[in-house]
Amino acid sequence: MQHSIWTWVGFNAFVLLMLALDLGVFHRKAHAVKPREAAIWSVVWVVLALLFGAGVAHFMGRQAGLEYVTGYLIEKALSVDNLFVFVLVFSYFGVAPKNQHRVLFWGIIGALVMRGAMIAAGAALIQKFHWIIYVFGGFLVFTGVKMAFHDDDEIHPERNPVLRLASRFLPIDYGDHGEKFFVRQQLGTSGKTRRAATILFVVLLLIETSDLLFAVDSIPAIFAVTRDPFLVYTSNIFAILGLRSLYFLLADLIGRLHYLKYGLSAVLAFVGVKMLLADIYHIPIALSLGIIAGLLTLSALASLVFTRGAEEGEEKTAEVPAVSDPEREEAGGVVAD
Repeated sequence: MQHSIWTWVGFNAFVLLMLALDLGVFHRKAHAVKPREAAIWSVVWVVLALLFGAGVAHFMGRQAGLEYVTGYLIEKALSVDNLFVFVLVFSYFGVAPKNQHRVLFWGIIGALVMRGAMIAAGAALIQKFHWIIYVFGGFLVFTGVKMAFHDDDEIHPERNPVLRLASRFLPIDYGDHGEKFFVRQQLGTSGKTRRAATILFVVLLLIETSDLLFAVDSIPAIFAVTRDPFLVYTSNIFAILGLRSLYFLLADLIGRLHYLKYGLSAVLAFVGVKMLLADIYHIPIALSLGIIAGLLTLSALASLVFTRGAEEGEEKTAEVPAVSDPEREEAGGVVAD
């Protein structure tokens, strides 16, 4: 589907305007993002995304609107994996809460550029080589199955090859420099200085590379829903724009989403099968949207119910009072150690 160059320019101008307002007005001063603020921004981004979807449905038709919403839901769900990485990396490097928003802001800028390039490349490949959809479909099914049966191993940021490469070619200052990405580093007593990266820049590199890896799964998944590059791009971008506020809103709940990976793996496998069957049977987009939403909802609810039951069990165990030996003797009871 062809779109005017002004459609692309207008959308990207809107995105840049919102980002400028975000960093230049609402977060001009570094501060820890509170749950209430995160909730407000989460609602703002979701409402903007849905309003844009309504506009797509009005000007491009109901089918295009459903494709956009389905793509947005897929990308939003798969981006939850990024949140786990955010929590781990920020904790490992001890990034102060007030500086986390700045890292994520510039991380989002890098993600927009990288994903735009990947979407353009994917669209060109599918247009020129139709058989590539079977490669994408098979890859998504494989990734979904692997995610379901893969044990959650601990991630080690210090082993990241990008971090090792940066440490080799870029001087790093490990001091606390607030929200700065680069500083001037004193070289002994000579009075000379050199430009050095801070820990915050290292964290930014790790977040950018992790997003690139996750995009390898999520972008082909959206191409299973729609072949329109504009819908793929806009649904992807709106999901990424709301990722920061979603992180600050759900940071405390991330550890409870044990079963979400099974929902995500099922979604990847489903869209992979949908892509493999594209030339044989077209699964209606409304049905696809319902299946994806159902899988994600069930896995999220199962996670919350399971962890809540486990926490209540731990609380009851903790509430049992310890009985001292004299009290045991007085009661005449025998307790086995």
